[in-house]
Amino acid sequence: MSCGAPAGIRGHSACVAGHFGELMQGRLGANGPLALISLPCPDLCLTATARPARGLSLHSPSGAPIITPARARTFLAMLDLRLNGKITLAPQMPVGAGAGASTAALVALARLAGWRGDDLALARACVASEGASDPLMLARPAQILWASREARPLAALPALPAFDILGGFWGDGQRTNAADLHFPDISALIGDWQRAAISQDLAALAKLATISAQATLELRQVQNDPTAALAGRLGALGYLIAHTGSARGLIFARGTVPPDGCSALRAAGLSRPLIFGYRGL
Repeated sequence: MSCGAPAGIRGHSACVAGHFGELMQGRLGANGPLALISLPCPDLCLTATARPARGLSLHSPSGAPIITPARARTFLAMLDLRLNGKITLAPQMPVGAGAGASTAALVALARLAGWRGDDLALARACVASEGASDPLMLARPAQILWASREARPLAALPALPAFDILGGFWGDGQRTNAADLHFPDISALIGDWQRAAISQDLAALAKLATISAQATLELRQVQNDPTAALAGRLGALGYLIAHTGSARGLIFARGTVPPDGCSALRAAGLSRPLIFGYRGL
């Protein structure tokens, strides 16, 4: 069946879940691909809604542009899709936060235009458009070691146990620079991650996520980041970050986020605190 679509609106709305930084991100060897393990976050979605109109226009309630109409048209053409209408892109995540706003916007536009094709083909079009892609179009992104600049899975990963995240956003947003490969080597961590996931050892997984986050913060010489201190003060098992972006998350066993957690994050300078769960198998 052809994945092409005629001009016009095929669906009135599309909602795409974002993610909340990465459980791990870095190079696989000094000259290897950039790889990541994404943390899906259904509480942060981008909704695209369409009204009939001539041509294609894009709007965001916040006023902050996510993608331009020209980029949207080029992206859709790669998929043999066309879309006319006044499209409102309403993200629940900040733009540039490492929560997947731009990838979610592209995926939502493709679905509005009638895309029903292969997920990896959609990911490749996202990379061709922006130079990088979060694996938001995949069914189980946390179970894939993902080459974000190449739109390809590097390895299947075991399912993770359930856990809770207390998170927020610290510092300025930072859009992904597709030419930036200044990341630590995480190749030695992947085997440990797979073993910890097989044994459903949440404490070990949280420690590995923390090691990956620390390595990136140190390499990029990030100053005064409060995440590690918050993790210690609130009794988290570990923490994760958006390796480019402002998302910061503390990892807890299910049901153990302290009741004063959100207020503690606000006091430390994090904005828009939230609590969400990863439900595991």
